[in-house]
Amino acid sequence: MNAYRIELTPDEGSLLVTCPALPGVVSFGDDDAGCIAHGRDAIEERIAALIRDGADVPVDDGSAPATGRTLSVSMPTLTNLKVELYRALRETGITRAELARRLDWNRNSVDRLFQLDH
Repeated sequence: MNAYRIELTPDEGSLLVTCPALPGVVSFGDDDAGCIAHGRDAIEERIAALIRDGADVPVDDGSAPATGRTLSVSMPTLTNLKVELYRALRETGITRAELARRLDWNRNSVDRLFQLDH
């Protein structure tokens, strides 16, 4: 299961949420529960953008430094499955077009496999 650390930094009455492993993730929350919910949404949006751009999706191995209080955010199972499929295809060099051919599916159906909101 993929989980990401979020870092919480006090910011004018709320908490700024960032993710050390995924630069560009920024959100806010009023408490831990809100930070986790908003952080999860921001992480999913960032991962979706990385997949759309054909970029690597980093694993949070804990090596990215955090300077504040951190919480762990577990990603939904379907998100984890889609990310792992994406990583496996990148690792083996199989394109989406090739996957569509091998599965005898149309390209749109294969593309939906990688859409986190579908």
